[in-house]
Amino acid sequence: MIARNALSALTPAPCAERPLQGMTVLMVDDSRFACDSLRLMCMASGARIRRADSLAAARRHLECYRPRVAVVDLGLPDGSGLELIADLSRAPEAPLLLAISGESRGREAQAAGAAAFLEKPLRSLAAFQRAILDNLPTEETVVPSPSDTPITPDPLALLDDLEHAVTLLAEGDASAERISYVAQFVFGLAQLVQDADLARACQGLRRAVGTPVQRIQTQQLHGLLARRRMQGIPA
Repeated sequence: MIARNALSALTPAPCAERPLQGMTVLMVDDSRFACDSLRLMCMASGARIRRADSLAAARRHLECYRPRVAVVDLGLPDGSGLELIADLSRAPEAPLLLAISGESRGREAQAAGAAAFLEKPLRSLAAFQRAILDNLPTEETVVPSPSDTPITPDPLALLDDLEHAVTLLAEGDASAERISYVAQFVFGLAQLVQDADLARACQGLRRAVGTPVQRIQTQQLHGLLARRRMQGIPA
């Protein structure tokens, strides 16, 4: 077995070009498109990434691995990311906790124990690195990369997210929990791709949950998603 100090010697030290070198980042997000954006930011920063798409998956991951950083989306299919943040903030040797959402929920996130809040769409590599470096205790000063590399996630991941949302709406589960989750999921996706029409349709459905017009709003969002899927990318 290689000694711990030997392993440390094999790990390159952080530098300006790769300020997160050697760190593992756990991304807890149900959107493949959002995760691909973060994956590219981690690769550009020198960090490794692991992904969980639900609270349950994140908890299973944390039974085996201890990431240095956890970026937690606040809207997940099996509950609120605030629950995971609160639990982890009380755990010994807790990772640095960052919350992310397509809505401005920074106060809630920090009250739950997050060190920082990131609002989607997160496009700045330097801002992502700074959110970590400013809140992570280190023995040396590391600055973000000097160049803010443009991040372009894989469009196939976007198509997967669109397909997932269409499938959820087509399954016939019209419960308030299911419809609210789908509307929240698609709203976050609309924020990422700056699709104003899709965002408005989601907001309309969220307001209609539990009312007589829920079915009409659901059908409208389903139709819009189907068109976006056929187009390949949102307008």
